[in-house]
Amino acid sequence: MAAARPEPAELGLAQAAPAWRLRREQFPSKVGGRPAWLGAAGLPGPAALSCAQCGRPLAFLLQLYAPLPGRADAFHRGLFLFCCRAPPCCAGLRVFRNQLPRKNDFFSYEPPSEDPPPETGDSPCLQLQSGPHLCRVCGCLGPKTCSRCHKAHYCSKEHQTLDWRLGHKQACAESENLGGTVPDHNFLFPEYEIVIETEDEVVSEVENEDEAEVAGNMDETPEEELDSLAKHESKEDKIFQKFKTKIDLVPEQILRYGRGIAPIWISGENIPQEKDIPDCPCGAKRIFEFQVMPQLLYYLKADRLGRSVDWGVLAIFTCAESCRLGTGYAEEFVWKQDVTAAP
Repeated sequence: MAAARPEPAELGLAQAAPAWRLRREQFPSKVGGRPAWLGAAGLPGPAALSCAQCGRPLAFLLQLYAPLPGRADAFHRGLFLFCCRAPPCCAGLRVFRNQLPRKNDFFSYEPPSEDPPPETGDSPCLQLQSGPHLCRVCGCLGPKTCSRCHKAHYCSKEHQTLDWRLGHKQACAESENLGGTVPDHNFLFPEYEIVIETEDEVVSEVENEDEAEVAGNMDETPEEELDSLAKHESKEDKIFQKFKTKIDLVPEQILRYGRGIAPIWISGENIPQEKDIPDCPCGAKRIFEFQVMPQLLYYLKADRLGRSVDWGVLAIFTCAESCRLGTGYAEEFVWKQDVTAAP
């Protein structure tokens, strides 16, 4: 991996937002709900969005709108992260990148309006404009159809069965109103907008104040006790303390973004080496782009140990060249680091 730049990260915060702000034409960064796909062509299919371990459909976790300044072919650019939420597995993770020039087949050349549309509506968009049908349950590519009404689309037999059980069996005969009768399947994560803020300069001031306070306290500590503390402070303690210090400055941060900067790790174990991060199929190295923080688990209501998604850090590495994709989606790389259990 290329040497990381020592620059401050941009912090992502979860915030409730009206539904219209999370639609794809607004180019949102968001958590949960159904993905707000960027390009409508070349969506990852059911095979790409199935857990490699248990085989069940992955759930949409979050997406980031991350255009590259100065790159005409990446005027619009999005990263889409999926995870397995099927207990007891909850292990699969996959991330995809899509990018488009400003002039494209899917969006207006002009930026979207900042005002709400006249009619927002609450029905999910289950077909992309000039694009494919989407699964009624998860909002991913839906190549399967109901054999009865031929209007309900699904990514998998599993989601078709789930939808049938939760109401499609009755709604199927009223297919004219099918789009407005999508029930809560309890498969999607809670939905939030991700608001991006740059790490404030006050961070360094707070760190300096903390260091001064620690130094002041140490002046009053007996020399023998200081020697004992120094001997027992392990590398693991130092790494976790550095992580905690960063978090404590902005406790509500759910992600840290910085293309090419260094991630912060929650543990000294399972930190990837250069050989662990596969190159992009184009031949370029992959570099760190953003990381998902454990605070997101609170918003996902993932509180059942061993029965729901869990992580210490999810670090996403993407093609250093952000190679040209046409209108398709390219898979990038996720590294999962868990919290090390205390000995």
